[in-house]
Amino acid sequence: MSSDNSKVNTELRDEVLDRIQTTTSIAISPELFEQLYLSPQNRVKGQLRQTFGNPTPLALGGFLVCTTPLSMALLGWQGSGGFGGGANVGTYFFLGGLLLLLGGIGEWILGNTFPSTVFCLFGGFWFSFGATIVPGYGAYGLYSTSDSVSEGLSEGQFYSTFAFFLVSMAVLVAVFAIASIRTNMVFFTIFVLLIPCFSCLAAAFFAVSKGEASKATTYQHVGAALLLIVSLLGWYIFLALILLSVDFPFVLPLGDLSTVIPGLTNRQKQDDEKV
Repeated sequence: MSSDNSKVNTELRDEVLDRIQTTTSIAISPELFEQLYLSPQNRVKGQLRQTFGNPTPLALGGFLVCTTPLSMALLGWQGSGGFGGGANVGTYFFLGGLLLLLGGIGEWILGNTFPSTVFCLFGGFWFSFGATIVPGYGAYGLYSTSDSVSEGLSEGQFYSTFAFFLVSMAVLVAVFAIASIRTNMVFFTIFVLLIPCFSCLAAAFFAVSKGEASKATTYQHVGAALLLIVSLLGWYIFLALILLSVDFPFVLPLGDLSTVIPGLTNRQKQDDEKV
């Protein structure tokens, strides 16, 4: 009798284990993988993606709650403004910088190199941008010719120097734009728009350094408008990711490109099959 019970228990255990293994080994389509992680599907050993949540919406949300109000402040809506939208400097540190950094680390743990690089570098950008605004970091105070830290904001050398930081960001997003051709249309469009966005903002700082206030305002408004469009596109991706996280009945299309443009590995496999 005990032998029969032991046999039944063993069979039940095997059945449960079989169900667990089947559930955790469900293959994700390349299109769905790209939409979840904003990266072409890759092969990573282990069950990390079944163990941890998706860090992508966390990082993207942190980015958007910084870019959206900043773009509106740079446009001067409702009387807003100030150097770098300084009233929101706390969000640059604790939402933009921190959440993007955490999201980047999460993507790194899951083996998603591209989004990890994007999120960590943009997290560093928001930390750096926030530190530039805070007087205690001395970014513009170093250029002051008096005991007043704020006097540094009237020195053209500060603005022209900071502009080169924005130029480097334009180069960075250009590299990301090339790589994002293998992700989706919305993500790719965001990076393409960020190139003239950072370029216009850099031009605005160069214009300020030369005392050309009218040109600076024009460049700033163009850059801010582009940043607002980037934010709206980002909110669309964010909504798509949040709907996926709760298994919503339908999926918002992002225009998958990961299967349209084959990767080097796939091309090599095709060449090997031909041989």
